[in-house]
Amino acid sequence: MTQTLVGWHIELEFQEDGDRTKAVALVRLADGTEVRSHGFSTRHHADAPQLRVGEEVAGARALNDLAMQLLTKAHDELRGVPPTPL
Repeated sequence: MTQTLVGWHIELEFQEDGDRTKAVALVRLADGTEVRSHGFSTRHHADAPQLRVGEEVAGARALNDLAMQLLTKAHDELRGVPPTPL
């Protein structure tokens, strides 16, 4: 039987400003660390306005940045590197 030891909840917030969408992702880890990342998208002037698409692109970029920060954090912990604020 598999037991869940910890769960992560990732928060995503979006801001629209004209043709630009900004996403902010935040995860709180069990050690108390908060990791925050950002992603952006800009609608091309020839494309039809579709807020959902801008959110998906910006959200994906924020989550990708979050993943890279978590990989770096884990790598540094394995190497014994002192933590740096994220």
